[in-house]
Amino acid sequence: MERVLFERLYEELYRILTNAGFSKDRAELVARLFAENQRDGVYSHGINRFPGFVEGIQKKQLDIHAEPECVQSLGVIERWDGKMGIGLVNAHRCMGRAIEIAKEHGMGCVGLKNTNHWMRAGAYGLQAADAGCIGICWTNTTPLMPPWGSADVKIGNNPMVIAVPKAEGHILLDMAMSQYSNGKLEVLKRQGKKLPLAGGFDSEGELTLDPGAILESRRALPIGYWKGSALAIVLDTMGTIISGGQSTHQIGRQGAEYAVSQVYIAIDVTSLAGEQVLHETVNAIVQDVHTAHPLNPEEDVRYPGEGMLRIRRESMEKGVWMDAGQWEALLAM
Repeated sequence: MERVLFERLYEELYRILTNAGFSKDRAELVARLFAENQRDGVYSHGINRFPGFVEGIQKKQLDIHAEPECVQSLGVIERWDGKMGIGLVNAHRCMGRAIEIAKEHGMGCVGLKNTNHWMRAGAYGLQAADAGCIGICWTNTTPLMPPWGSADVKIGNNPMVIAVPKAEGHILLDMAMSQYSNGKLEVLKRQGKKLPLAGGFDSEGELTLDPGAILESRRALPIGYWKGSALAIVLDTMGTIISGGQSTHQIGRQGAEYAVSQVYIAIDVTSLAGEQVLHETVNAIVQDVHTAHPLNPEEDVRYPGEGMLRIRRESMEKGVWMDAGQWEALLAM
């Protein structure tokens, strides 16, 4: 591993994207999102995903010029068609639209169909929090794990996000419905590391710490066992209905993950509560959490997203952590 200045990483990503045919504005947005994912320590959806993303563009699997379009409006709820465009661009646009609706009506909801992988889900929750809104979003996926009580792979890990604005660093819940996301399993497998807790079953049906065995068996463990399985199914159902797009079982028949369905919700809590009241309320909750005594004296009790903020500060001061091989490959692209 080595550290690379954030600006240098962004510039290399921007160079590659403009050479791939992106417009200036789109290259700036996508390069920034990928670089920020790496900066914040979300290595599973940072540079780890970038070569595959560029390969998809080169193979014409993604339309880099497609513009998402509103196809139905029902007051505070809209349906958008992503036109099989860049998932990061579509996600940023649709959360932006949800924020616009929320600023007018208090809450906004956008369902998005025919879109592609948005990379780090948390980026769009943070986008809403930066605008003074609670941000909620989720996506369905291709089938990646079995429903509880079965070994048949039927449900997606369907990541979801809830972000709450906080002046000194937003509260951010960003999680897949599997104990570990596929991206996290891929990173740990490449690094030759084991999981700290069992993350799924191997091909023999035994719980395992081996990320490679879980990827091979496709039997990731749902969070909360049957509860995570149920939540994955509910999120898929809601996302499909709200967006008017495809469900997980329909995506699975394609043989690859594309044309997924997503939901973006923004709630304008700054206007609802007032900036000062919001600040006092959120800080009081966080301060109470911080009074909890840690079981491990070397680890503080944190609110969701607090660890990410620490990594972000270190990345901006010392440089972003990069796998040396991935950095060299990036420079050669």
